[in-house]
Amino acid sequence: MDFFRSQDMARRNTTRLVVLFLLSLVSLIAITNLLILFLLGTFAETINAPLLQRVDWRLFAYVSVAILAVVGFGSLFKIVSLAGGGAKVAEMMQGRLILPGSEELHEQRILNVVEEMAIASGTPVPPVYVLEEPGINAFAAGYSPADAVIGITRGAINTLNRDELQGVIAHEFSHILHGDMRLNIRLIGILHGIMVLGIMGYYLLRSSGHSRRSRDSGNIAVVAIGLMILGYAGTFFGNLIKAAVSRQREFLADASAVQYTRNPDGIANALKRIGASPAGAILQNPATSEISHALFGEGVPRSFNALFATHPPLAQRIRRIQPDWDGRFDVSEVKSAPVTADAEQARRQAPLTALSALAMSDALLAGAGRPQEANLAQAREMLASIPDALLKASHNPFSARALVYGLLLDTAPDTRNKQLSLLAECADPAVYDTLQQLLAGYPVIDETLRLSLANLCLPVLRQLSAAQYESFRHNLDALMQVDGRTSLWEWVLQRVIVQPLDSVFAPEHRLRPQAHHSLHHLASSCAVLLAFVIRAGRQQRQGAGSVEQTYAQAMAMLGLGGVSMPTGGSLGIEPINQALNALRGLKPLQKPAFLKACALAIAADGVAQPQELEVFRAIAATLDCPLPPIPLSGSRPS
Repeated sequence: MDFFRSQDMARRNTTRLVVLFLLSLVSLIAITNLLILFLLGTFAETINAPLLQRVDWRLFAYVSVAILAVVGFGSLFKIVSLAGGGAKVAEMMQGRLILPGSEELHEQRILNVVEEMAIASGTPVPPVYVLEEPGINAFAAGYSPADAVIGITRGAINTLNRDELQGVIAHEFSHILHGDMRLNIRLIGILHGIMVLGIMGYYLLRSSGHSRRSRDSGNIAVVAIGLMILGYAGTFFGNLIKAAVSRQREFLADASAVQYTRNPDGIANALKRIGASPAGAILQNPATSEISHALFGEGVPRSFNALFATHPPLAQRIRRIQPDWDGRFDVSEVKSAPVTADAEQARRQAPLTALSALAMSDALLAGAGRPQEANLAQAREMLASIPDALLKASHNPFSARALVYGLLLDTAPDTRNKQLSLLAECADPAVYDTLQQLLAGYPVIDETLRLSLANLCLPVLRQLSAAQYESFRHNLDALMQVDGRTSLWEWVLQRVIVQPLDSVFAPEHRLRPQAHHSLHHLASSCAVLLAFVIRAGRQQRQGAGSVEQTYAQAMAMLGLGGVSMPTGGSLGIEPINQALNALRGLKPLQKPAFLKACALAIAADGVAQPQELEVFRAIAATLDCPLPPIPLSGSRPS
């Protein structure tokens, strides 16, 4: 499925979820009122009266308000408790964070697989949590790729080979890329509210057994049983909603995993191992039922009624991938496919021509949200090309901070010395010493590696304490302000590092989903961002091409030819960021048109420099359109 269409489908599924929730809430209110009327004997007393006169409407209103309050509070409580994003879901499942550089072979292997998939798909590298469960299962959770996490069971890590792990992780990345995670986490919050009545009844029934006064105990027990009946009704509707929105997405994610890896045996064999394992995909954690719809396999025992199943049957999923499957779950031991890479090292920065840059933008947009095996090979190659010292630095909280500081150091000696003096005064002494060690070996970091290095740092930077992050954030801002201007690379780093970390450490700064608008509704924001992209490229090549002409062509491509080009203060960093955040509200099917206009703005003068392409990827990532790596032809500098 086309990435932008799948994003549009995710948006429609959210609307569908709201409608189903409202219908279930109305049904729950009706059932509750009927139960109360029967308990009070109202129907028996008014047996000969017309139906509408048999209802005590004042009591009906009180009960309805009470149900709305309980469900609303229950949903709000769960949503607030999950405000930290995917990490909160992983903690709810008692997951343990796997730290990069783990000495446990299986844990390091899964980290490598996740890093490859993240770089290949153009998303931030998510932290990985291991669940100490024997079942073979996994999940992706979060509000966006910026705060996503991967959870995977010990059974999966120890049982699956590398190809099978890659198939499972590709399946989970499909949920990240297609917008399923936000829907999943909303579903957890909403369904908790529906089922909270049953939870209240359960605890009331337990407390009634400890009451010493038989009359009170009996009354409490009656109320508790009533609430549990309502709880079962809530569970019924909750499971129905989960099944309605999740099963087809599992088929899509399976198909996407095959598309990403070009290896149907990987995910098919992982599913077969679930079928052959005594533990299957079942998880023992009590919270499993809340996130069952987000799991790779059916995490709770399958209901007698397939209507409530959140996942299609294993056999059906396998046969979709391998139509000639013989029905047996046994998997012969096979070695993972060897990791191959093209002999050609596609690196470093011969500028692209305008024609090739525009052709590349078409190819990149066609691959948005759909990484291919070639992208995975490129990601492996890129990781293999990173010097060991820099790769290790990205995996440690102290050295990762030093590495990001190093990525911000200017090439101009005067500015660089000022930045180093500032860090010597303000940075953690151990971090500053680590930076000096890195600079001794790598005074300048290859531009083609720096965006990947920044992304590799994200998982460990998310583990900083609040005080450490506040200091780190302050130092980043200070480094960017030393020369009194914001370079393209500094702006890119703000979008790919600072914004995702802000959303973790200060959820109130998380970029919220906005109402979906057309290009015409957001014409002024389009104008600001296109003018920024055009002028940013001209900063390096003064007088190259006509700025106004390029702007007119880009806006005409969007059907916005009458909007004048912004100038002056409207192109400051704050207005640019506001415009980009507003454009997140573009309808999914209109985002590719805007990104193509950005590509035109970059390439219209005949060249597309690496920094401009980094800007292009940063814009696309903010619009929730992660792009695969951009291959830059040319030779590596010696």
